[in-house]
Amino acid sequence: MAKKKEKSQNQAAQENPFPDALPPVPQNGKMSIYEYEQKYVKRQNVRGAKFFLRFLTIAMGIVLFAVLFFVAKQVYDINEYAGYGAAVVCLLVYIFLFIVPIVKIFRTPAFKTNVNAYTAREAQKHNKKLRRQISEKIIDLTSRVEGVGWYNSEVVGKLAIAVQTNDEEGIKKQLTALYTGSVKKSAKDLIFRSSVKSAAYSAISQTAKIDALLVIFINMQLVKDLVFLYGFRPSDARLAKIFMRVLQNSLIAYGLGGMNIGSSVVKTMGDAVKSIPILGSAISAIVDSSVQGLANGTLTTVIGYQTIRYLNTEYRLQNILDGVDVSETEEELQEACTDLEKQLKKDKKLATAV
Repeated sequence: MAKKKEKSQNQAAQENPFPDALPPVPQNGKMSIYEYEQKYVKRQNVRGAKFFLRFLTIAMGIVLFAVLFFVAKQVYDINEYAGYGAAVVCLLVYIFLFIVPIVKIFRTPAFKTNVNAYTAREAQKHNKKLRRQISEKIIDLTSRVEGVGWYNSEVVGKLAIAVQTNDEEGIKKQLTALYTGSVKKSAKDLIFRSSVKSAAYSAISQTAKIDALLVIFINMQLVKDLVFLYGFRPSDARLAKIFMRVLQNSLIAYGLGGMNIGSSVVKTMGDAVKSIPILGSAISAIVDSSVQGLANGTLTTVIGYQTIRYLNTEYRLQNILDGVDVSETEEELQEACTDLEKQLKKDKKLATAV
């Protein structure tokens, strides 16, 4: 019997040569915080992400300001008073189509999912509070705004009952049903409308600078609308990636606007088209506008789907984190403090004795 026990211990030691290095398995079957951290948490420079996010915001602001200043100056060169009017209009456009969306995005809270054993408990409390805030906002919006159509009314009714009865599991269940159902459909509709708008405006503008301006305005408006629809925003690190993509899209749009795409296509249309200069010019203009519009519309679609992918990922992670067992962390901390106190008392007695 003793040999059998020793054999099983040796086998376990071979399978797990460093048992203390592995996270403890909780007795209640829940994932431990160590398992969550190992599986889902990525090392991030939080301050660096915040700084980069602010830097990208300022960079987009500078690009927009430069383009709007160029537009106002062009009008001013034609007529002084019209230039002053254009400057006022450009300032209002800058405030309402860039500053306001940025402020609304930044003021929207985000879930805390990139945590460790010491911050998990606080993150769980924060996420629980945020889930309730999101639920109350959805319920209030559905009841006050007639025909909003973003959220399934039946699911919202069940969500209202869960909020009134403080049923946390019910709140999570109904929010998940919304995010995988009506909210997902509404988000796709928002992305489609914004993409069509971006394509149409770019086809009309036919100006590289205006294309760059429109892409930032429309993309930022789309991100703001998606954040409002979901009720929370991505983390700073993921939001910085979205803003980086918006800035890239603007620069790509500027590059497309400066290219004569249509002329290269016309050259391949044969001698018949080349022999009719007016027809060739018309086809060139049509091809330029359609290609640039399609490109800018596609870029907007990419921004939209990247945003909802990040939002869905962070909602899923906070749901997983909510079920993580972090109780052993507090016990270990208390045990460590107790051991430290005993050791200090022991050292003090030895020093007194000497």
